[in-house]
Parts: sequence; C-alpha cells; structure tokens
Amino acid sequence: MITQYKNLINGKMVGTKDVLDVVNPANEEVIGQVPACGAEELNQAVSAARAAFKEWRKKPIEERRQVIHAISATIKENTDELFRLLTSEQGKPHAQAKGEILGASMMAAAQSMFDLDDEINEDTEERLSRTRRVPVGVVGGIVPWNFPVMMAVQKIAPALLSGCTIVLKPSPFTPLTTLRLAELIKDVVPAGVVNIITGEDSLGPLITGHPDIDKITFTGSTATGKKIMEGASKDLKRITLELGGNDASIVLPDANVEKVAEQLFWSSFTNAGQICVAAKRIYIHEDIYDELSAAIAEYAKNVKVGDGAQQGTAVGPVQNKKQYERVLELVQDAKDNGYKFLVGGDHDPDIPGYYVPITILDNPPEDARIVAEEQFGPVMPLMKFSTTEEAISRANASEYGLAGAVWTANPEEGVRVAEQLETGTVWVNEFLHLSPNAPFGGHKQSGFGAEYGKEGLLEFTYPQVITVKKNNVPA
Repeated sequence: MITQYKNLINGKMVGTKDVLDVVNPANEEVIGQVPACGAEELNQAVSAARAAFKEWRKKPIEERRQVIHAISATIKENTDELFRLLTSEQGKPHAQAKGEILGASMMAAAQSMFDLDDEINEDTEERLSRTRRVPVGVVGGIVPWNFPVMMAVQKIAPALLSGCTIVLKPSPFTPLTTLRLAELIKDVVPAGVVNIITGEDSLGPLITGHPDIDKITFTGSTATGKKIMEGASKDLKRITLELGGNDASIVLPDANVEKVAEQLFWSSFTNAGQICVAAKRIYIHEDIYDELSAAIAEYAKNVKVGDGAQQGTAVGPVQNKKQYERVLELVQDAKDNGYKFLVGGDHDPDIPGYYVPITILDNPPEDARIVAEEQFGPVMPLMKFSTTEEAISRANASEYGLAGAVWTANPEEGVRVAEQLETGTVWVNEFLHLSPNAPFGGHKQSGFGAEYGKEGLLEFTYPQVITVKKNNVPA
C-alpha cells in the first residue's frame, strides 16, 4: 500500500485531490504520494503565514528560540524513522541519511543561538541613534532534492528566529521526510508560522511571484536561480540564492598521497557526488599525479555502489531520472571524445534504479564538458598541473565560485593559495565542512547572499534606525 502524505497549512495536515508519485531511486518503485498544490493551496498557506506573522514578530526572541529548540528535539527524537524514510526517497546510504537528520537537528539548535541586539550608532548629549533588526515578513523557501531535510531546516530556523513566518516547498522528488517532519512538529509550532506545501516545479514561480511573500530563499541550480531573481524583481522581494558550483581542489606536490587519496575520493563521491560543494575538478601536481591518481582509482574499486538501505553500500543511486540521464550524457561525451578512464565509464541499463558506476577520468582537457560543467553525480575528473599559479588560474576560470580546497603539508602555503581562489568557502586539508557559525554563500554565479552564521540570520531582517533628538520635546 502506497502511503499518502499531507501538507502542513495553518497548523493542520491537509491533502489535495490531485497527487504526485514519489519514486525510490534505488528500484524506481513508487513509495508515496503527496499533494499536488497549485495557486489555491499556495494562497491558503501564504494567508496563514501572513496572519501568523502579526503575532509571531511580537514574540520575544527567547520564545521564538524555544520553538526552534522544540523542532530540533523533535527531529532528534525521531531520527530512526526519519533517516530510513530519507534513504528510501533520496537514495543515500543509511549512515549518510542518519548524518543528515542528526545534522539538521544540530543545525537548528545552533542557528537559534544568535541574538538580534540593537546597535548604538550615536549616544551623545544631542541625540540617541540605534539600529534594530525587524523581520522581513513572509518567507518563501524552495528546497532541493540532495539534502532535503538539512536544507529545509536551514531555512526554517533563521526565518523563525528573526520573527518571520515561512511557506516551504520541498522538491517534488524528495518531499516525504519533510512532510513527515511537518506532521511531527505541527503541535510545537504555532499555527501558520511554518507551512509546508508540495507540488510540481511549476509551483516555484507561483511562490516567487506571490505578492504577499516578502522574501525568497532558494537552493538549487544557477539557471533556476536566475529565473527566481528575475521573478522576484517585479516587486523587489529580498532574495537569498545558494546556487551551483564547479568546485576545484588543488593538490600541491608536498601532499601525503596515502593520506589524501581517500579524502579526495569522498570529497567527490559523498552522496553520489550530489553536493553543491563536492570536489568536481581535482588538480594534482605533476610530481605526484601518477601515484595519487592510481591510489584514488585503487580505493574506488573497493567502494560498494548500491541501494542505500542495504548493508555495506557506500554510494547510492543518482536521485532522479533526469539527473541520472544528464550524468550518463556527460560520461558518454567523454567516451565519444576518447578521454581516458581510470575507473568506470560503463553502466548496465537493465538494472532497475538510477545507478551510475563510480567514474574517474584521467587528465581530460580543460574544455571537456566533464570539466567545464557541474556533473552533480559520481564522476570525477583528475587533471595535471605544473605550477601553483597555473592551478589557481585554471581553478578560477569558471563562472561559478561556491567552494574549493587546497591539500598540502604546509598549511601556510595552503592559506596563501586559498586566499587567491574566487570562491565563498575554501578548505585547507579538509572537505565538506560547514559551520553554523560561519556564513556560507557563493561568489560570481554561485549565489547571492548568505546562509548560516549571523550573516545568514540577518538575511531575514531589515535594519531600522531610530534616532531621538534629546532635550527637544515640544511643549
């Protein structure tokens, strides 16, 4: 029996006549159905959020903080149920799914700890001037399919702490865990403060263009981000866009090959490569290229690809058919151009599920599609470089600027290189680490605004300056 899920609107779980099927990418079987919302349901959710905003914004920040803590605790208490459901709809192995659920709980709690204290601009005998932060209003959140729970929480928590209310749209590919979470938190969040509705991709433009939504926070592709920015411009909505990346890693000649090989592998292949900040281009100095590329390829041969619910699986399927076909297209392009494969390059179309074998390419040219485009799948090109300056130049030769990494035995040299990379985040001898205390956002066409940290919270507020002229009270 296929489970029917409902939306959260104004504190109640509600359904629709029309539904969408949700497919398990490991076997292509329908595992759930969710409401197919349109303008009517969106209007209901926005009206509920607008009505709730009037009172929610007045709540003391400590009271709002306690609600976020309750959301965090609810997620943690239901970890086992949620991570198994997440694997069934997203495909990632159980261990990674559990990490996402626990990470979402932790992130919610951590993001709730910031304050919005007034700042004194002037306090003299003549006047007192202070800046306070006021909530933007009703937020429209649009969430992708690669980390559906984490991305939902990282939009909900700062929105609520700031005093905003939110209407959240999960991806139609991965809405189940978020809707189950909605059911679990509906009694700990005041009605209308959090609303979660599902629908096709066509629901997104309706959210962006809704006149009673004041801010859009979106995580997804750069192409869609541009459309959102255009749509939001009609009534000057505030926007936060966390978009695509073609993230480069630079491995300097003094790097320890034995230690770095495994870490480089997982910097690319965690979540089947479906991470915006995954290493998608790896530049290795020519002195260690042959040894390191061989070590990475050897490690890859022992990594099990399969159903994330099966024991021992380390890399799951690509999440949806559209992305699966795109990754296969990029692999086929590499084959058609005669590029050398160290691992992978073939797949069995008769096996159910969206499985792409782990694929590693050996020094393809810079203009190869597999290098120039974001793969967002289990494919990794390794490239050789001669000088550090050359590697920096090649890493920066991209329209994207989300994240990057430098690997070296000399951290000071690593920092020197990192400071020359045109990205919002750079790791030295580390990968995929995001902190709730540090802002995360892209340069160039990788985004607009920031998430996490105090900067991420302030994205949901306006500054308001109040100036009082002293000793000038009218009689």
